Amino acid sequence: MTDETKKRDYRDTVFLPKTDFPMKAGLPAKEPGILARWEEQGLYARLRKSRRGREKFILHDGPPYANGNIHIGHALNKVLKDAVVRTQTLLGKDAPYVPGWDCHGLPIEWKIEEKYRKKKRNKDEVPAKEFRQECREYAAEWVDVQREQFKRLGVSGEWDKPYLTMAPEAEAGIVAELLKFAETGQLYRGAKPVMWSPVEKTALAEAEVEYEDITSTQIDVAFEIVDSPIKELVGAHALIWTTTPWTIPVNQALAYGPDIEYVLVNYGDKRYLVAEDLCYALSLRTGANENGSGGPEVTANCVTIYKGSDLAGTICRHPMHHLGGFFAEPRPLLPGDFVTTDSGTGLVHMAPDHGEDDFVLCKAHGLNPQFVVDADGRYKEDWLWLPRTDERSGSVINPKFNAPDGPICSDLREAGALLSASADYEHSYPHSWRSKAKVIYRCTPQWFVPMDQPKEHIFPKSRAEKRWEDEGGPANDSGPISDHPTLRETAMAQIDRTRLVPAKGRNRIGSMVEGRPDWVLSRQRAWGVPITLFVDRKSGEYLVDEAVNARIIEAIRAHGVDGWDEASAADLLGPDRDPADYEMVTDILDVWFDSGTTHAFVLESDNWPDLESPADLYLEGSDQHRGWFQSSLLESCATRGHAPYKQVLTHGFTMAADGRKMSKSLGNTVDPLKVMQEYGADIIRLWALSVDYTEDHRIGPQILKGVADQYRKLRNTFRYMLGALDGFDEAERVDVADMPELERYVLTLLGDLDAKMRRAVNDYDFNAYTRALVDFMNEDLSAFFFDIRKDRLYCDAPGSMERRAYRSVLDTLFHALIRYAAPVLVFTAEEVWGTRYPDGDSVHLLEWPEVPSADADAARWNALRTLRERVMEAIEPLRREKTIRSGLEAEVAVPAGAVPEGFTADELATLFISGTVTIAETDTVAVTKSADAKCGRCWRLLPEVDEDGDLCNRCEIVVAELDAAQGAEA
Repeated sequence: MTDETKKRDYRDTVFLPKTDFPMKAGLPAKEPGILARWEEQGLYARLRKSRRGREKFILHDGPPYANGNIHIGHALNKVLKDAVVRTQTLLGKDAPYVPGWDCHGLPIEWKIEEKYRKKKRNKDEVPAKEFRQECREYAAEWVDVQREQFKRLGVSGEWDKPYLTMAPEAEAGIVAELLKFAETGQLYRGAKPVMWSPVEKTALAEAEVEYEDITSTQIDVAFEIVDSPIKELVGAHALIWTTTPWTIPVNQALAYGPDIEYVLVNYGDKRYLVAEDLCYALSLRTGANENGSGGPEVTANCVTIYKGSDLAGTICRHPMHHLGGFFAEPRPLLPGDFVTTDSGTGLVHMAPDHGEDDFVLCKAHGLNPQFVVDADGRYKEDWLWLPRTDERSGSVINPKFNAPDGPICSDLREAGALLSASADYEHSYPHSWRSKAKVIYRCTPQWFVPMDQPKEHIFPKSRAEKRWEDEGGPANDSGPISDHPTLRETAMAQIDRTRLVPAKGRNRIGSMVEGRPDWVLSRQRAWGVPITLFVDRKSGEYLVDEAVNARIIEAIRAHGVDGWDEASAADLLGPDRDPADYEMVTDILDVWFDSGTTHAFVLESDNWPDLESPADLYLEGSDQHRGWFQSSLLESCATRGHAPYKQVLTHGFTMAADGRKMSKSLGNTVDPLKVMQEYGADIIRLWALSVDYTEDHRIGPQILKGVADQYRKLRNTFRYMLGALDGFDEAERVDVADMPELERYVLTLLGDLDAKMRRAVNDYDFNAYTRALVDFMNEDLSAFFFDIRKDRLYCDAPGSMERRAYRSVLDTLFHALIRYAAPVLVFTAEEVWGTRYPDGDSVHLLEWPEVPSADADAARWNALRTLRERVMEAIEPLRREKTIRSGLEAEVAVPAGAVPEGFTADELATLFISGTVTIAETDTVAVTKSADAKCGRCWRLLPEVDEDGDLCNRCEIVVAELDAAQGAEA
């Protein structure tokens, strides 16, 4: 070997990857440009056209509220929906996505009222149409803002034509659904206690109520027994316990448990009737020590135990009976199956104005509500039992009103009826989820949908049902049309037929529907869809007339909710009826009824002909078991006899990194808009699709940094593939059967991955989908396959079968992985695809990859990888101590018993990326520094290299071929 040969630089003979794809992503600057290009190309419309005629998949968008910038919960929800639509589209289905917004309701109304207050304007002095127009403009402004924010997340859909519940066409659809309830007798007006917000001055639906832990005043109040079939009870006191002292003035009865056993206890100079099982708890509550001494004692000379049913006919008097009038009326003891001995005294005071059980029990015994609390939660001026003072005129939800030294307790104490009072009872209490203020049960006239009223319904066929019948298919693939049971029974049956993901959602929504009261439809506000009913002033019955209803619907379609006003009454009623004979209902509909009817005016509308009902999937947060899932279910079951969906998927809530609920006051919120500014939308998408969204999950700065690191690894894997595939064409491809076994093994792994991805799509398990993709790209490819084969890519001759086989597999991997990644990293996948195919179309027009089958022995290769990990672990200490600089300088001895059958020592050296390998009769892996010389081109240390800088046999042949080719060109 000459000195000139020794000094030669072989770098120009090595085939390193070449690509323009940058390592640095720069997503915040790059993503908006990609979005703009998609819009310019009309990508969504082109995708719809390409899938026309295929099997449909309909995800119906639950409408977010048009009020404020999106938060991280919005981002999670929309990314999940987008991933569903994109993966179903990738499978080749026609999966349109029509976004929508909920535009009516109190929060928007409040915002306009706030503007008025700042200008010192009175809302009640503003014409209703003007006020509603301001609400409409406010909602429209936020629809536009949120639309751009959702698009920025990479969510693809029909953004130019969303559905809005405030659009006149939608309002007409909502009214049409309401009138179906009226026409089938599924509406009634009645006075019942409903959840009421004194702050918002309106009834609330269950879905608008959340529960918070509070500390309340608990009191024990004595009602003197004045008559009873059990004579020894006369003169004693029935003792009740409550955490709502403000309800005591409107008490009308006491309830006992028919099967509960009661006894008399002495306390001071009085006797009290209580449940035997609660005597000890009562003694502690009223001042006893831990042993129970010092409190009430069971009467020594009375061993009688009174069964609850024996108390029938017992009469008490109200503690404030001395005030006369309402207070002087007798208070009967009534049997109540709801009475338990879980807490209290075993006797429950009944105020039909302020409790569901109270109302039902008292109503059954002729005791009616008094309607004494106003909409703002204050007792009416003409009902206060003592002269009005600032203290007495406060709201009943004010803690001071109920405090041990407040007006109620003071009056009871003065009457000698207050046995105990303490402000230390911790419990869960309902609050309005909007105002966060406590709510009360308040009896008011409202419109209801009965849950347990048997009715004959004539269910109109949906567009999908008609299509199925025209094609000779089943009439309704979501289940049979209801056979005239009650609404509750229909809904429960449909829950059983619906696929819920996760499965625990079935019990959640099932228990809610099974136990829910009648649906309260009416609200006492201004911004919403009116309850378009005419009520006969004489009979109290609402008018059912198809012609009138048709005119009402058309008026709303033409003018929106402004089409329902007194000026239009005569036109709506027609010439045969006198408007003076009818009351025009002024209440508006529960906004959950609005959103619960979207299946009707969106999925069944000709405005979106690509859609159909029932939807394949509804997807929202787990709180919607009480909200949209349930209102949609009830509305559809009442009007169509079946659920509006085939599947329901729920996700949990996003918590702060420490597991606490996000709160602006705590400063632990994560703003998706800021995350996109710092990292890009693909990072949010990767986070959203990596977490176990079926449970509550977390996000924070460190979590996002971890996601960004994961993204960089994925990006670099694609970058490597792009560089390694530079110049690849079909003429280079090698058939799978002719490939080395390692390549066939990797294709076998790809087949396994493909099956996992399909299963994850079917299960909507995007956590499994994303993690399978990440693990495959990081562990199977970057850390294993690419690591081993980079030597072949760099140093083998371009025309060698082995190098061509590797590049053939890389091409197959690329086409599969870019498709798998596209629903997750929508912008990056487009960038990667465009880098390789600059003149090609969008990656999002592609379909699921066809993965070739391979016959590699996966178990054999998995065993080899286990041995490889042992070798890597053994090499690492020498590299860390700088005894060697890389595994190529290592001479490795491996136990013969650990080597899978069929691998030679030379093959093992290639797979371990080491110098030489010896298969020895040992139990451990041994590593020493190799004494062989290093090849000047591939840097492997091999016995065949004479001295450092010489070439190994392979490199010598390749270089000679390159030199000859270069000489021929010259």
